[in-house]
Amino acid sequence: MIHSTFIDSALIRIFRFRTRGFLRMAESDGAVPPVPREGGCYLYVHIPFCEVLCPFCSFHRVQHCHEAAVRYFAALRAEIWHYQHAGFKFDGVYFGGGTPTTEPDELIETIGLVKRLFGVREISVETNPKDLQPALLGRLREAGVTRLSVGVQSFDDTLLREMERYEKYGSGADTAERIRAAAGMFPTLNVDLIFNQAHQTLESFERDLDLFRSLGANQVSCYPLMTAPSVARRMEGAMGAPDRGRLRQFFRIILRKLQPDFTASSAWCFTKRGQGSDEYIVASENYVGVGSGAFSYLDGTLYATSFSLAAYEERIAQGRTGIVTSHRLSEGDRMRYALLVRMFGLGLDREWARRRHGRKFFWRLWGELRTLELLGAARRNARGWVLTEDGMYWLMLMMSEFLESVNGYRDAMRAHVHEELEAYGKPAPSQTEPHPVPMGVTCMESPAPAGPRLTRT
Repeated sequence: MIHSTFIDSALIRIFRFRTRGFLRMAESDGAVPPVPREGGCYLYVHIPFCEVLCPFCSFHRVQHCHEAAVRYFAALRAEIWHYQHAGFKFDGVYFGGGTPTTEPDELIETIGLVKRLFGVREISVETNPKDLQPALLGRLREAGVTRLSVGVQSFDDTLLREMERYEKYGSGADTAERIRAAAGMFPTLNVDLIFNQAHQTLESFERDLDLFRSLGANQVSCYPLMTAPSVARRMEGAMGAPDRGRLRQFFRIILRKLQPDFTASSAWCFTKRGQGSDEYIVASENYVGVGSGAFSYLDGTLYATSFSLAAYEERIAQGRTGIVTSHRLSEGDRMRYALLVRMFGLGLDREWARRRHGRKFFWRLWGELRTLELLGAARRNARGWVLTEDGMYWLMLMMSEFLESVNGYRDAMRAHVHEELEAYGKPAPSQTEPHPVPMGVTCMESPAPAGPRLTRT
């Protein structure tokens, strides 16, 4: 089997070319999209607030501010109602961010609303190590949370200091003890770990996985470091630049340390007697994203909401959704997206592809399927195609490439509202300040003059 960086680079170049049209977004009117004609649908709820803004993170997040968060959650629940009135039904819900547990009362009220409106039984919530407190964990369990995902990133104190997480969230040993105490409280307790940080050694990552295995958590999601262009530039000073030539070495460690006790549920998620996936895009064919900076994919159309929290709240108050851009993928791109997501979820079912896309799916994507077979990335069985371990590695590369392109879109959209997002959590400017804080940002020591209306992303 060929295991060269040349093959890796060639596959990524081909993948970029074949998926170049995925994110050609255009303005949208903000109406509720049509209910999917077939296939399941998942709800993603984005909570952008964080206590600390990690330098490596490319997600849409802002400094936590209680007053702004309370108002944001109210708008969020109103947007969820819009989808209920339109006739949507959801198989499960994923609360991501940001850090959803920065506002426990608001989060639990929102979980309760989703349960009442849609009767969901799969409820996944992201959190940070500091919030693994008995009282909050008990409330989340009582609220019906079935999967709690903890953003650990590393147990290595040197790396935690580089990531600016040590002072806020505690040492790796502190985090390990909190996870050990939380084990068994939820059907699935997931730990997020990042690999291929610039100063991370293979030995350090091995120790992280060994420690994880001793804690009693039954799921781990191991992500390669993924950044947006602006984040990569800022990160180089504090953390250095990652070396993509080491990715295969890290991935081999993951497989060696976790298998066979943990079973893969995607190319980077491994579970032991648990339930729920790390990726809602794998769990369901369609998904609705609510909140500021969220994405939806429904029957082949991609949607994105406003990255301005002020504009998001204003749109919801007007009876619209937060959607500001959309793109209807071409038939070929819809097939390629389906292939990416299904293969990332470890295999493609032939009958599913035929039902959704017809027989043309196979001749349109013959080149992609044949390449996976020739490289030993996938093998045929009675039902379709199943990923091999080499295939898991290459799909990890492709999915991280796709998500980095999404991070690039986030970068561009956040640039439009940079001043607003930077204002959260900071004192109000003086009344003579020439550039007042934009409308909707009220986490201030004293009232600030209203700025211009932000109706664009």
